[in-house]
Amino acid sequence: QLQLVESGGGLVQPGGSLRLSCAASGFTLDYYAIGWFRQAPGKEREGVSCISKSGGSTNYADSVKGRFTISRDNAKNMVYLQMNSLKPEDTAIYYCAAGRYVYCPGLVPRDFQSWGQGTQVTVSS
Repeated sequence: QLQLVESGGGLVQPGGSLRLSCAASGFTLDYYAIGWFRQAPGKEREGVSCISKSGGSTNYADSVKGRFTISRDNAKNMVYLQMNSLKPEDTAIYYCAAGRYVYCPGLVPRDFQSWGQGTQVTVSS
């Protein structure tokens, strides 16, 4: 059974940084593109970033470009999201998700098949 577990969320002040981790179990991440998504209260889930299965290709939502960096370590079965210069509007539950693609299909949640339970990120002074 495919399982993804996010960690690394927390409370941070505006301008601060967090690194989220996504750990896979029950399957090898090598075969999957991995996306990060977020959902704020009262809003729809939105795509944040995605990385191809090799790690050679990435994409980002305009709202996080230049601030967030996605990476992966297939040997450790892990994917990361480094978040810098955090803003209050980044507050949300962050999810990682796996899609059986070579390259990212985009940042549409319905295109990803397996999801983690999420980790809360709160940006507030």
